[in-house]
Amino acid sequence: MAEINRDDVAHLARLAHIDMTDEELDRMAGELAVIVDSIKTVSEVAGDDVPATSHPIPLSNVFREDVVGETLSNEEALLGAPDNADGRFKVPAILDGE
Repeated sequence: MAEINRDDVAHLARLAHIDMTDEELDRMAGELAVIVDSIKTVSEVAGDDVPATSHPIPLSNVFREDVVGETLSNEEALLGAPDNADGRFKVPAILDGE
């Protein structure tokens, strides 16, 4: 079993500013020990001939080509605007003095 004890968990809880009861500290020490042991087992099985992976299947670029399509004219874009001026959308000011 991994060498994670109650004192280690209490130290980590203090660093993370997490209040834990004595029961929670004991339970968490056991759970973390199981997790560390599981990681050790996987590390032992995965030898130098097994490449590290971040995803189980190969990924490929899924972006489409950046091709200009049909666009609206300035007039068409402003057609449904509640307010416009000088060929632009007119919106309420959000900053003072401007």
